[in-house]
Amino acid sequence: MNPSTGTWDLLAEEFASHRSHLTAVAYRLTGTLSDAEDAVQDAWLRLSGLTAPQRAEIRDLKAWSTTVTSRICLDKLQSAPARREHYVGQWLPEPIVTRPGTPDPLDHVVLDDGVRMAAMIVLDRLSPEQRVAFVLHDAFSLPFAEIADILGCSSDAARQHGSRGRRALADADPPPRTALAEQQRVLDRFVTALLGGDIKAVTELLHPDVVLIGDSDGKARTARQIVVGSEKLVRFLFGLLRMYSPNALAGGVTVLVNGDPGVYLPPTTGTDEHRALDAHVQAVSVRDGRIVAIYDLANPDKLRVP
Repeated sequence: MNPSTGTWDLLAEEFASHRSHLTAVAYRLTGTLSDAEDAVQDAWLRLSGLTAPQRAEIRDLKAWSTTVTSRICLDKLQSAPARREHYVGQWLPEPIVTRPGTPDPLDHVVLDDGVRMAAMIVLDRLSPEQRVAFVLHDAFSLPFAEIADILGCSSDAARQHGSRGRRALADADPPPRTALAEQQRVLDRFVTALLGGDIKAVTELLHPDVVLIGDSDGKARTARQIVVGSEKLVRFLFGLLRMYSPNALAGGVTVLVNGDPGVYLPPTTGTDEHRALDAHVQAVSVRDGRIVAIYDLANPDKLRVP
C-alpha cells in the first residue's frame, strides 16, 4: 500500500531535520561537497523506496540515515583513486565557502575543528576504512560495532582502522584552528604587505617551511607542484604580482573557507600588460602567528561562492 500524503510529509520533514548532520558526516568522509550532497540525497531515495513494513522497522531514523549515508560514502571513497587518476596537479578538498556574518545552511558543517582545510587534507591520506572508522567514531561517536557493520568487518578490525586513522592524524600534526580574529589579523597583514611590495614583512609572516598547494585540474592557472619554503614562496608570490593587474589582486573579497578566514578573487579580464585572472578561493593555516600553509583553489568545478 502506498503511504498517505501525510505520512510522506512527516517522513520528509523528519529526514530534513537530519540533513545538516548527514551532510557534515558525508563531507568529512568524502572531502567533496557535491559528493556529500549526492550521498545524502541517495540516502533519502533509499528511505523513500522502502516498503511500509521496512520503514516500520527503523527505530532511529537519524542512526539509520547516518549508516546508509556512510555506506554510500564508503563506495565513493573506494572509487576515488580511479576518479582522480587523470586529475591534473594537486588535489584539495572541495572548499565550503560562506560569507562572514551571513547565515548559511552549511554553517553547521564547518563548525567542527576537524573540517578545517588542514585536517581535511590529512583525512584524504587515510585508507577508506581508516577514514570511515576514525570520522564516525571520533567525530560522531558511533560505536565500533555499528562502524563494523558499515565496513563489513569485525568490531576489533573497525577499532584498529580507527586507531590507525587517529595515529596518522596525530603524526601529521595539522595546525589547530586558531581564533578567528587572530587568523584574520595575520591574513590582513599578509595581504597588505604583499600588495604593498614589502618583501621583508611578507617573509616574516611566513613560516620557514610554509607550503602553497594549488588545485585547478588544469582548468585554471595555479601552481601544479607544491611550493615549499618561505624563500621559494616569496619569489613565487612576487612573480604573480608582475603577471596580474594590481587591481585584480586587490579586488579580493573576504570569505570563510571551511569556517576559517580566506579570500575570494573574482575573475578579471586581461590587458596588454597583464594576464586575465581566473576565479580563486584562497585559504591559509596559521600557527603561532605565522602562515604555515596557503591553499589556492582554482578548479572551477569546486568553486561554489555565495
